[in-house]
Amino acid sequence: MTTVMNRPIRVLVAKVGLDGHDRGAKIIATALRDAGMEVIYTGLRQTPEMVVNAALQEDVDAIGVSILSGAHMTVFPSILALMKEKQMEDVLLTGGGIIPDDDMQALQQSGVGKLFAPGTPISEIAQYIQEWTIEHRKF
Repeated sequence: MTTVMNRPIRVLVAKVGLDGHDRGAKIIATALRDAGMEVIYTGLRQTPEMVVNAALQEDVDAIGVSILSGAHMTVFPSILALMKEKQMEDVLLTGGGIIPDDDMQALQQSGVGKLFAPGTPISEIAQYIQEWTIEHRKF
């Protein structure tokens, strides 16, 4: 089990907007669960507000957004702004999908965590979430 402060790392996996392709998000959610994390999957067609509110309610350590729709330059900044508004500075915002490298860099410079392209080994994603959480999460 992947733990922090004697409890499993909790990750919210979200699909935001009209993007209806959720196979990758479900695979990631299952793999993170198999790595010992507690995973909450929000389902399809979430708004940034719904994602942040669910993250608060579930007291997660990380939010992972799967996005294939091309709306990443709107979705991630919206979620990040809501997280800052709700003082969630010690919660990781990460994700992946079809995101050009230049956009990944711009999002990371704005405060979004590492973003992952299709084909990234799931073990790399799980390790990143675990290491970030242990280093940054305040309890």
